[in-house]
Order: sequence, then C-alpha cells, then structure tokens
Amino acid sequence: MKLLYYSPSSYGGIADYAHEQANALIDLGVDVTFLCTNKYPLSRGETYKTVPILQDINPSQPLNNKVLKKIYSSSILLSNFKTLARFIEENDFRYVLLGSYIEYLAPLWSKYLRGLAKRGVKFGAIVHDPMRNTVLGPLWWHRWSIACGYSFLREAFVHEAIELDTIKPMPKLRTTVIPFGAYYFPKPNSSREEMRDRLKLPLDAKVLLSFGHIRDNKNLDLVIQAIANFSDIYLIVAGQENSSSQKPVVFYQDLAQKVGVAERCRWKIGLIPQQEVANLFIASDLTVLCYSNNFKSASSVLSVAANYQKPCLASAGSGLLQSVVKKYQLGIWVYPDCIDSIIIGLKRWLEYPISPNWKQYLIENSWSKNASLILEAFKEKRETVK
Repeated sequence: MKLLYYSPSSYGGIADYAHEQANALIDLGVDVTFLCTNKYPLSRGETYKTVPILQDINPSQPLNNKVLKKIYSSSILLSNFKTLARFIEENDFRYVLLGSYIEYLAPLWSKYLRGLAKRGVKFGAIVHDPMRNTVLGPLWWHRWSIACGYSFLREAFVHEAIELDTIKPMPKLRTTVIPFGAYYFPKPNSSREEMRDRLKLPLDAKVLLSFGHIRDNKNLDLVIQAIANFSDIYLIVAGQENSSSQKPVVFYQDLAQKVGVAERCRWKIGLIPQQEVANLFIASDLTVLCYSNNFKSASSVLSVAANYQKPCLASAGSGLLQSVVKKYQLGIWVYPDCIDSIIIGLKRWLEYPISPNWKQYLIENSWSKNASLILEAFKEKRETVK
C-alpha cells in the first residue's frame, strides 16, 4: 500500500505518535510518505520518506498581538491543507492518514479533501481527542466545523470505544479502536546519581516529574500545594509553556515560593531534547499526571513514562487514561481537581509499593498492533456502518 501521512505537528506528543506509527506501518510493508514541516526533527530512527513542505504553525518570531497570532495560525492551517490536497493529486495517493483529527476552520478547507474523497481517495484520521469541547466562535460555527472535519473521512481511529459526535450523520465513516503504544525515547546517558547531582537533588529524596506542555488542565498548581504537606518530596517541572491563554511558568514559580516549596522545585522550561528526557525520567520516581475532570483523552506523557517504566500519580475524567492506569496498575489513581485527593495519593505512594504490570501493558499496547488495525481498516471494502 502507498500511503500519505499528514503530520503538521513539528514537536510534542502528536509528532512523536506520528513518528512511531509511521515506522510501524513501514514494518508491515506499507510505502509511507510523511508530509511534515522543515522543523520536524529527523535522525531519530525514521524509516519513512519525509517531505518537509508544510509550514510550521509557530512563527519564527514571537507575535505579541493576539489578533495577529490568530490570523497567522489560521493562514498556516489553510495553506497546509491546500498543500496536502495538491500533493495528493500530483502524486496520485489513494490512501491518506491524518496524524490528528482537526475541525478548526474546517468549513473553509474541508471542501478540497471532500472532492478528493468523492474521486476515490480514502481518508483516515487519528482522533486523539474525541470530545471537541473547545468552542472557537459561535456555537453554530463550532458544530458546523466538527461536521466538516469528519465529512471527508472514511476511517476514524480512536483509543477507546466511543460513539463520535459528528453532528451530522456520517454513514460512510467507520470507527476503529487502536492501542496507544509506548514512545521509544533513547536510554539515559547519565546515571541516576549523576543526574540528581546536576539537579541538586538529594540521592534519597522522593522525586516527582511533571513532563510535557505546561497547561492549566494538568493541575500543576494543586500538585505544588500538595507537596507543601511533605518535607522530603521534590518536584521537577520539564516542558514548554503552551500558549498565552494558559497560566505562565512564573505563576507556578510564584506559587511554589508562596507555599514554601520553591527550594524543592526544579524547572527545565523549553523544548527538552530526547536525551535529556531520558535523564529526567531516570532521576525521578513518580510521573505526575493529575489532569482535570474535563480531560478524557489518552496521555502522551504516560506513553513516555511507560518506556522508562515509571509509575504515575494520575487523575482525569472518565476515559482512556483512567482505563489503562487501573487495568495495568500503572500507578495511583486520585480524584481529579482535588488537593486533598493528591495528598492522600502521595501518602499512599510513600507507604505502599506500586507494582505496575508493564509487561502486559506493552504487549497489548504495541505500535505493531496499532499499525495492523489501521492497515486492515484501510483495506476493507465495506462502505457503511451497520
């Protein structure tokens, strides 16, 4: 099969997911062409052919004006979908996989892909976040956008069984549940002792790691307040600030100072190189995944933690994260958005050992199985869902 993989994300969990998935599809004999930006990181073991002709949605120079930011990101989004449609036509692709489902401005760009679908191109998308609750503009526009985002798809790939809210009936759209594999980051090049010495962490301290984009729904403020109740728990915060709409890092640093834990917090802000990710995980004991109740998706950070077999302290709404943490006993599950629950969870962690079933988790959530299910779905000839 000749497949075009559309991946406009240069960095982050979705980009890492696309990398692993494309490699797994190659292993099954699929001829994968990977459409990406010129900022997409290479030389990390990719076996697929990259075509870096997409534009990165992040401007080379920071834009301080919110209106200009929206205009810029909107223009890049539309331009990339036009590039996708043109590339499909010029290279006669019949199978196209979008690295993530998106509805933003879909009434403006979906017509290009709908036309190709009518001519026999089979489109699929990874629906990382099935609950499309972020409303941009009027509600009628939001709902129309969701419908347009699904209108040209034949295959929707999700990580947990769900009835997608497509707004309008989509009789030709089929939903397939696929596993979320572990991200294979490199091995650490520093020992636990060396890394703790670099970070000025006591060798016998209990260390939490909050990794990934710094967003409000990760409840980092509650975690900081919770560790004020313990004298020997340290916290590493490593990742990028997400956007101007989220609390900045300085908010959390000021909070740490206010509640008296600033000396026990370490901050690694910015894009973390993969080798450094490995070193941070080896230096820590517990991954913090205390998402809010409105988070009901899979967690890319859990997939990184699984690679290093680090248990987690986790919370979220009902969804995949809750399912896998409980099924494979990957850590301690706490009630979302509650400081007291986080405190109780940390006490339990200190008092009782965690025995995650990593072996079974990695067997049942492999990239090979993920890619096999995608390949099977694309090859099936049925046209409607019963």
